[in-house]
Amino acid sequence: MRTAVVVGAGVGGLAAAGALARAGWKVTLLERDDRLRPGRAALVLWPNGIRALRALGLAGGLDGISTPVPPAGIRRPDGTWLVQPGAADLESPPVVVHREDLHDAFIAGLGEQVDVRGGIEVQSARVRRDRPAVGDGRVTFEADLVVAADGPDSAIRRRLAAASTFASAGFAAWRAVIPWYRAPELPSGTAPHGETLGEGRRFAFASLGERGSAGGSTRGGIYWVATVPGALRPEPAAGQLTLLRRWFAGWHAPVVQLLAATEADDLVQEPVGELAPLPETFGVPAGPGGYALVGDAAHVMPHHLAQGASLALEDVATLQTVLVSGALGPALQEYNRLRRARILRVLQHSHKAAAVLQMRGRLASSLARVNPRTLERAAAAATEWAGPTG
Repeated sequence: MRTAVVVGAGVGGLAAAGALARAGWKVTLLERDDRLRPGRAALVLWPNGIRALRALGLAGGLDGISTPVPPAGIRRPDGTWLVQPGAADLESPPVVVHREDLHDAFIAGLGEQVDVRGGIEVQSARVRRDRPAVGDGRVTFEADLVVAADGPDSAIRRRLAAASTFASAGFAAWRAVIPWYRAPELPSGTAPHGETLGEGRRFAFASLGERGSAGGSTRGGIYWVATVPGALRPEPAAGQLTLLRRWFAGWHAPVVQLLAATEADDLVQEPVGELAPLPETFGVPAGPGGYALVGDAAHVMPHHLAQGASLALEDVATLQTVLVSGALGPALQEYNRLRRARILRVLQHSHKAAAVLQMRGRLASSLARVNPRTLERAAAAATEWAGPTG
């Protein structure tokens, strides 16, 4: 029986551990927290991410935990249209899903074949002619395959691709879910989701289900994400929330109302940036086995296209497919061939979207005359992934 160690229990790590276990591998899942915890807030899955879930056999219950987010146009802070609502060139709309619900689906997909080890913060990785191995300074874990799903600050990537470091894009981002019992009523005629751009700032929101559908559960409500120029804020969450309310003061409804209903404990602050340069390979042979980088450990990028989770699922679906071929060395080379070219294309579109989203001053006010469909075209191109083999 082939063995695997998966490092990190986020979206990519949980999906990888379950996929390998269902394929007959003996899997050890290492997580730095003392137990498996769901990420906070919510996330968007695009059609490519949903296709990846289907390939992994994890899409069965998605309809029950997700809400479609069809194109709703883009507004200026005063509420006037920057880009009128219209049908984007997508086979189906993206969906928004609470991270706790997706976490539960992935945990159910682990089955009983995965040995979960909490409280393990991997600090080292061994690349020699024998089997790959990782360790936390106390215990070493060897396996035929190590899947690095340990996020933007991946310790494994630092060992395998030391030249690739996280570079800030000069922005910080916040996410939150306001549960239904605290969520404000949306103004009459307002779509259940929307996006607004102005002066380099961005605010988007989407309803998770329908009001009352989750009762008092925190899993239903209104999800929002805000992006602001500058570095991560060092203030406590209450101070960050005060700043957000100040930065978005005067923006059209429901932006101000959503921030007013948000509590400090709802906030999740995140850096915005990418790996520079991109690792030369996402698959590194080590003896008869090797390492596979997935998700943010391989290609964290600014979330302008909200593709982080979808790309991680693409990685895992592709890895699952290539591993069927047998020998790990050639399989990892094929994984890199398929994934790195794809990520480079998405990065190009992300940079085009960033050029629009980061406009400020007079240029931003004339954005609609510059290229009103840039974001929609970038989003459509980012979803073009056809499946694990292409």
